[in-house]
Formats: sequence, C-alpha cells, structure tokens
Amino acid sequence: QVRLVESGGGLVQTGGSLSLSCAASGRTFSSYTVGWFRQAPGKEREFVAAFRWVDDMERYADSVKGRFTIFGDSDKNLAYLQMTNLKPDDTAVYYCAARTWPTVETTADQYEYWGQGTQVTVTS
Repeated sequence: QVRLVESGGGLVQTGGSLSLSCAASGRTFSSYTVGWFRQAPGKEREFVAAFRWVDDMERYADSVKGRFTIFGDSDKNLAYLQMTNLKPDDTAVYYCAARTWPTVETTADQYEYWGQGTQVTVTS
C-alpha cells in the first residue's frame, strides 16, 4: 500500500497561482496512476486531473483545462498539481489519490488510496 500526504494549499486571490504536492510513502509512486480530486462544502467530490506515469498520459476536467497541470517526479516520489489563473469556483479541499491499475480514471470510486486533503481558497 501507499500513504499519501498533500501539501501546498492556501489562500490566493483570483487569477493567482498555487502548486500542490503529494508525497508518497510505502510504495514507489510510479507504480500507481495518480489523481487529484476536490470537494467544496455541500458538494460531491469531483475529478480534477489524473496522470499515468508510464507514458505521461494526462486527463483533466473541463473546468480546469488550460489552467491546471498534473505531473510527477518519480525520483522524489512526488506528484504535483500546478494551478494557474485560479477562480473562486476552484475553492475546495483538494485530495491526492492513487490506484493500482495503470489506467486513467475520473471517478473517485476507482481510486484505492487517498491523502488527507489540503484546503485551497480563492478570494474574489
């Protein structure tokens, strides 16, 4: 199994940038497909981005395309979510997730391992 810990959340203004990181322990991160999800108060957890290590395949929710970038550093066992041009609607708790099989999925129930979440707040 793998333990995931997110960091990098904070308070930013509309149009600003923020980078989130996800540190993995217990297993080499490159053995998994990585996903980022977010959950705002009163809303369901929604897909943000996913990444497959073997060929750098990426998938993004329509709401973040062109603004967010997911990538990883296998040597450091870290995954990242680079966020730019942030909007108030991006405000949520962001979760790092991982799944065993090397396919990119966009629903939360396809991911076995989850971090504790990190808060991102975008002011208007």
